[in-house]
Order: sequence, then structure tokens, then C-alpha cells
Amino acid sequence: MHLYFSTAAQQELDDAFEYLEMQQLGLGYRFTADVDEALARIRNQPLAWHPLGKNLRRCHLKHFRYGVIYRIRGEQAEILAIAHDSRRPGYWRKH
Repeated sequence: MHLYFSTAAQQELDDAFEYLEMQQLGLGYRFTADVDEALARIRNQPLAWHPLGKNLRRCHLKHFRYGVIYRIRGEQAEILAIAHDSRRPGYWRKH
């Protein structure tokens, strides 16, 4: 399965990396490694993760309170958000 990021999701990833890296040196890199691992899980088993609606899913990160929100379209998945678990639910639906 081919994965690609929406502009908004890429910005969220970049913002989270910068914030976490400012909090503790190396934390941003651990976060992106956790995101990469979640992306690999999505790529290997795109239908295995929590459904949020028609063709929408969330794959939680293992070590951070974030989830990868994605939409399946045939053999592709669009990453819509890298959403913190405490952020307003469904905010990413407007993207």
C-alpha cells in the first residue's frame, strides 16, 4: 500500500517534532521513529486499525499519545492527521 501525507498532516508532524525536540533533545527523533513504525503497520495491514467512519482509520502510536488518522482509497492511504489524543476529537475532518 502506498501512503502519502496531506499538507496538514505533514505540518502536524513537523510541528510535533519541533515541539518535542525543544522539550528534550532526541525526543522529536524518537517520536518520528514511532510514527514511522505506525506507518509500516498501516502499510502492512491497512484495515487492522480502529475505524472512525467510512474508509477512515486511526492507528495509535506505541510510545506517544498520538494517532495516525488515514483514509483508504483503493491501494493508497492518505494520512490526514498526526493527532494528539487530547486534541479536540474530529478536528482533522475539516482538512
